[in-house]
Amino acid sequence: MNSVLRIQLSAMMFLQYFVWGAWFVTLGSYMAKLGFGDIIGRAFSTQGLAAIIAPLFVGMIADRFFSAQKVYAILHLIGAALMWFLSTITGDKSLFYIVTLAYMLSYMPTLALSNSIAMNAVTDTQKQFAGIRVFGTIGWIAAGLALSFIIAKMFIPEGAGLTVEQTAFPMKLAAIGALILGVGGFFLPSTPPAAKGQKVQGLFALLGLDVMGKVKEPSFWVFIACSLLICIPLAFYYGYTNAFLVEMKAPNAVALQSLGQMSEIVFMLLLPLILVRVGFKITLLVGMVCWAIRYVMFAYGFEDGSIIFTMALVGILLHGLCYDLFFVAGQIFVDTKLPKEARSRAQSFLSFVTLGLGTFIGGELSNWVANTNTVAGQIDWQNLWLIPAGLSVVVAVIFMLTFKESKKPSEV
Repeated sequence: MNSVLRIQLSAMMFLQYFVWGAWFVTLGSYMAKLGFGDIIGRAFSTQGLAAIIAPLFVGMIADRFFSAQKVYAILHLIGAALMWFLSTITGDKSLFYIVTLAYMLSYMPTLALSNSIAMNAVTDTQKQFAGIRVFGTIGWIAAGLALSFIIAKMFIPEGAGLTVEQTAFPMKLAAIGALILGVGGFFLPSTPPAAKGQKVQGLFALLGLDVMGKVKEPSFWVFIACSLLICIPLAFYYGYTNAFLVEMKAPNAVALQSLGQMSEIVFMLLLPLILVRVGFKITLLVGMVCWAIRYVMFAYGFEDGSIIFTMALVGILLHGLCYDLFFVAGQIFVDTKLPKEARSRAQSFLSFVTLGLGTFIGGELSNWVANTNTVAGQIDWQNLWLIPAGLSVVVAVIFMLTFKESKKPSEV
């Protein structure tokens, strides 16, 4: 693979996650400032709905009739317009939710399409893809740093009584990034429709259910069930952490959260060594336990309304362990348990369960918990964080008692 192509694909990944990180992290704080605090969790659950629909769109339309880079470009152009429009909505709660959902419906398919474009262009996926994909994580980090140290300094006057997270600037930045991706997407490597001329698969096949329904190993289904369940408390983190940090006056909250992605890179590099040393069960279990520890850190990380910075920082830095040791290790686990011809659909099913169902249920539950623990517009943050902490512990105990690691591939 030549250097120009590597730069092109790396830039695509950088902007793909820059766009997501620019607005998604700060959404809760912005909605709270607008007076939309009672639907924060519901707005975040739109990711789950979009993740359920995305594989159907990609599998039935994009993979059969259009080149991936063209679909990718058009979706980002639509997303740019929707995100800019979203940044102008300040008084209509229902419209805000509908446009958020519309944007997520345009964005979520681009995650799979960006992977398809990159994997089709590289000459050795195993050796080259990870080095390109890591720029996505770097892009997410860069969005947080840009908002805290560039946008905030340039556009928010001192004494304005606002943080950058409470303004529409993150959405406008995301819209600009999406516009660049939309224009640049047409110049990405040609990626013809992978399934052109093939018979349209049924719903079960598109979601990977046709393959997964044949897996006989009980512990494999324990993993799938726990993956669904752990994504429910996960939704609390994405929906409410930034609003929590802003309210507790943590400095440069969105940049502070980007430290979680930095730790993600570190543990991503360490993950192969960890799996060799302790195996899948311990790795996955530690990942789940870290979710509980993180929420306990948040629950007790304040005193008289002021955040204890060290505890919040530890909770954020745990992101690498939380994410890599469960979600990335889980993707590897699925890949090693099924035959090569079934792995792609198995990963689709895992995404459907985690990014789709789990995120949607978690978003709705977190919304209910937040509203139940809100009095006179003030969230009881300790209660809000202890509930997902408890849920994470329950899932970890279920997993510990029921998952039995086997080195043999699952039978399909």
